[in-house]
Formats: sequence, structure tokens, C-alpha cells
Amino acid sequence: MRHEIRVIFGDTDQMGVVYYANYLRFFESARAAYWRALGRSYKDLDDWGIALPVVEAHCNYKRPARYEDLLEIDVDVSELRGASMRFTYRVVRGDTLLADGYTRHAVIGTDGRPKALPEALRTAIPPILAR
Repeated sequence: MRHEIRVIFGDTDQMGVVYYANYLRFFESARAAYWRALGRSYKDLDDWGIALPVVEAHCNYKRPARYEDLLEIDVDVSELRGASMRFTYRVVRGDTLLADGYTRHAVIGTDGRPKALPEALRTAIPPILAR
């Protein structure tokens, strides 16, 4: 799935380059768009009695993004486990790769303890092997 973001002035540092931590915000925005593209939202997680906190995040920075750049973030689920999942991301400007990375999410219940991935969540995500 592809999600577009326009870099705003507040995303940049004093050198006019997107501040490194904002890529994690871009990842989060792309994740939310991913769920919406599936006809779902993070509110569905509440209905299923789970949360998906980020337990690991990684970003490889290749080239800088700047104010007013139109970025496209490719997001996909690359791994499903019993009680975790992993999203991967590619941030591009046109044909130029600016960054790539991933976030790993634990599946926890309302009590904060690990919980198995609900079947409703597994079936909401397109099969990984088909991609």
C-alpha cells in the first residue's frame, strides 16, 4: 500500500532537512492508512480487545527529505507471528529512495499481557506469501 505525505515546515530542522525522528511519525501515518485501505481502523483493535504497541523500530536513512517534498511511503505487513507482527516501510520521493525501515508490534490484551493474534486480524491482512 502506498501513502503520500507532504513535508511541512515543522517536520524540518534548522538546516531544512526532515528531522530524523519524524520518519517514525511518517511510518505511523502510513500504518493508519494501511488499516483504512483494508476497510479497518485502529478502533477495530479495541473491539478485538488488543493493542499493538511498537516494541522495536528501525530506520535506514539514505537521502534527505526537505520542506514541501511530496513523499510516498510504501507500507506492508512482512511478518505475522503468534503474538507479534512486523510492518516494513520505504520512503521515496519520485524514484529516489530516502529511507526504509520497519516496526515490530507486540499483541497485548487489555491487561497489558501478550495475547495471540486474533483470527479477525489475521484474516484482515492480505496473505504475506501472495506479495
